[in-house]
Formats: sequence, structure tokens, C-alpha cells
Amino acid sequence: MTDWIGTTFTSTVGWDHLERLVDIDNRMAGSDGEREAAVATREALTEVGARDVRLDAFDIHGWERQSSAVRAGGRHHESIALPRSPAESATGELVDLGYGLPTDFETDLSGSIVLVSSTVPEWYDRFIHRREKYYRAVDAGAAGFVFKNHIEGCLAPTGSVGTPVEPIGAIPAVGVSTEVGERLIRRFEDEQVTVDVTANVGSATSQNVHAVVGPDTDEEILVTSHLDAHDIAEGAMDNGMGTAMVVELAAALAMREDELETRVRFVAFGAEEVGLCGSEHEAGQADLDRIKAVVNNDGVARNRTISAFTHGFAGLADALDQIADRFDHPISKIPHQNPHSDHWPFVLAGGVPGLHLRSETKSRGRGWGHTRADTLDKLEQRTLRESAILVTELLVLLARDDTTLDHRPRSDIIAALRREDKAEGLALIGDLPEDESSKVV
Repeated sequence: MTDWIGTTFTSTVGWDHLERLVDIDNRMAGSDGEREAAVATREALTEVGARDVRLDAFDIHGWERQSSAVRAGGRHHESIALPRSPAESATGELVDLGYGLPTDFETDLSGSIVLVSSTVPEWYDRFIHRREKYYRAVDAGAAGFVFKNHIEGCLAPTGSVGTPVEPIGAIPAVGVSTEVGERLIRRFEDEQVTVDVTANVGSATSQNVHAVVGPDTDEEILVTSHLDAHDIAEGAMDNGMGTAMVVELAAALAMREDELETRVRFVAFGAEEVGLCGSEHEAGQADLDRIKAVVNNDGVARNRTISAFTHGFAGLADALDQIADRFDHPISKIPHQNPHSDHWPFVLAGGVPGLHLRSETKSRGRGWGHTRADTLDKLEQRTLRESAILVTELLVLLARDDTTLDHRPRSDIIAALRREDKAEGLALIGDLPEDESSKVV
């Protein structure tokens, strides 16, 4: 039966929910707006036919933006504080480290204000996360950190700092646009500049939203997204669309519930943008051996071709190929590890087969994401519907009893991180014990 395809291709439930999310003023982790988004998602999942819908609250280290400044040459230069930056001021010599590759930090940066790009060169073999650049600057003695967007358009980038052990960062950190960054380099490199951040720091509460469809089986498949967004924009692409996808998938699978041979649990996580707090909370209390797979929607449906990190799980790659062939629709696969979204705590801790569903883009990095330009007008309802059809069929396939997905030992995941030159960086930002990042496996 294909009636569900027609219903999904004409559905408005996901897009309606996306509009509801982006119209919330502020979905920052731990905020009232984030909770409003969670309640709205609980209501949406209930309305489309999911059951056992509930909120699961947990404590986080809260951070609320106040103001920031980069002062140089007797004037203020436009910036935004990076979430979980300490509320501090630092003055030092401005040092431009370009792309901020690991070798760029192999110098004494004591007391300096380090400026780095938000991207890496095309020839470099891996993407370097913002937090890795930040903590390389900290370890080299820097007093402040300036994160320059590589996308033009007067858009300062955001993104959190901090580690799981020390949620608030070590030095004040701000984001600046390409244009402000170039001005700072041209006029003030090797001169004294000041970075200043004020913020409210304290305890807060976030929450995950749970719902299920399908049979009451021992195993289950997790289908996830994250609810929170940075407070400077609507968070339409990152990750309102991912949560809209979860709602659309729940609606489609509710129509196909009799076909499911494994329970599907939907989880919209809170507090992803400040350290995967919601998914870490869930992974810490779940029986990981009973999770057949985790399918994470973060950055999905920004463009029409789905791009999927498979983390080297052959069964997941095979399933994607089957769906692409069945619908004669391209799906690009990336076999590498991607440790910076909500699937990762399950992959690392329990070797759970994990897919991170995104969209194929022509540029490297986040594009409009993590800037004020992350708005609804960049997205299309058609793309949500098309992607929902593909992912629905994928989930039904993964839920079949004869679809075998093997868990892998943690040592295999860490070995893959080492081969991909990612283990050292994860250890630096506190996401992997140093003894595991360096040992031979």
C-alpha cells in the first residue's frame, strides 16, 4: 500500500510545527522558550497518533546572554558572546591564527587574544570543531578567543564552549563576522584589544520529549532531533526542521504501525547546543543493548538530497542503498565518525548503530547555521515532505526482524576516531578520556 506516500506528500503537520517552533522568541537551552517548544512538541506528537508521550526533565548548567564587546582603536566592534563563555574581560595582543589548524597553535600565545576562522581549508582532511580551536588556544596560554565567520554577509557566528567537567569555558569568547574579523586583522593585528563578555550563569532545567509507535518489543529504534536553538535566531535549520521531521515521521509511522516489527521511540532532545546534554542524559539511563539503531535528524531537509553519516556501520549503509534504489532518489553516505550531535553518546558509549541525517550542501561548514540568518525562509515544505517519505521507508526497513544491525565494541569506535585524526581533539575538549584517545587498539 502506498496511500501513506500521498498523505505524507500533502501533509502539513511537520511544517505547521516548524512554524510554531520558529515563532518562539528564544529556544536557548534551559530557557522558558525551550520548555515551550518541548510542550508544543509533546502536543504535536500526541495529535499525530504517537502514544506514551511525556517530558523527561533534567538539570543543566544555565547560561543567559547579556552583552559582549571587542574594543580596539578606541571603538567597539560588533560581536556576540559564545554561549558558556565566562563573564570576564581580557586584554591582550591580537594574534591572527588563520584557519586555526592544530599546528597553528604550536607557539606561546600567553596573554594574547586569538582570532581564528570558523572553517578549515579544502585540502585539510577533517573539519575542526570550534571547541577544539578554543581549547587549543586555552592550552597555548591565550587570554581571549575571537571566532570569525567564513561566510560573508555581516553575520557573527555563535556556538558554545566549555567541557562536560567544566561547563563554563576558561577564557572569554566571542564571534565576529567575516567583515569585522578582517577589519580587526587589518587594523589591529599585534596591537592591544579587549574582549569583554557579560552573562548570567547558574542552574537551569531542560527536558527531552518522548513518544512511541509500534509494537511493545524488547528492542527499539530511536528517532531523534534537538529542540533547542541558539538565542540569536529562529533556529529554523538548526534544528527546528529536524524536530518538524520527527513529527512528520511520527505521523507517517502511525499510519503504518501494523508494518512495524520493532518499536520506534521518538526523542526530541533538549540542550544539544551546549554540549549534547539531553542525549547524554538519555544515554546514561537507557539500556543501550536494547537500542537497535539511533536515527538522528539534525540538519536534515535543508536541501533535497539527504546526507548520512553512517559511522562505519555496514548494515546502515546497506539500508540507505536499498531506499535510494527503491525510490530512485540519491542519498549520499559518509562512512566516517561525526561526534558532534545527539546520536553520538549512543554510538560511543554502547556501539549503537547510528545514523546522522543531514543534507548535502555545496559548502563546508554550517552555512547560515549558528547565525541570525537561520530563518524559515531558507527552507521548503516540499523538501520536508520528500525527505520524510524516504526516512519513513528507511525506518520501516530498519524495524524489520530480518534487518540485522550489529553493535560494535567501544574500542572499534575509538580506533575509527584515531584513524580519522579526531581522537586527540575530542580528548582536548573533554569528550573522550585522554588514555582512550592515544592508546593503540
